[in-house]
Amino acid sequence: MKPNYIFETEMEVRDYECDIQGIVNNANYLHYTEHTRHLFLTSLGVSFARLHEKGVDAVVARMNLQYKTPLRCDDVFVSKLGVRKEGLRYIFDHAIHRKSDGRLCFLATVELVSLINGKLGVSEDYDRAFGFAACE
Repeated sequence: MKPNYIFETEMEVRDYECDIQGIVNNANYLHYTEHTRHLFLTSLGVSFARLHEKGVDAVVARMNLQYKTPLRCDDVFVSKLGVRKEGLRYIFDHAIHRKSDGRLCFLATVELVSLINGKLGVSEDYDRAFGFAACE
């Protein structure tokens, strides 16, 4: 299934994110995708802190990561996001492209689930924000 990207943001690689080879350390791509998800939620008016206070927490259950072309210090890149729902899982499709040449640098599929007061469940708040009908 080809991802339907519905949100994007632009970021820049900072020097401390690079390893001795001068390329972005692999773990930093996870920060980029998480930051993209946070910005997406903020754009929808969703606050992790407020939901947590209600006992609703979205947690990462699984990730599939594909490193394609390395980013380097000072590269500007575009981080894209799509979201779909499968059962209790929210599946976020991520793509990161270097802005200067459009090269695909990173792909990820990140699966999140909702914990309601510590138990796996359906979040009506997330369903509503993402435009999904609540599961029966």
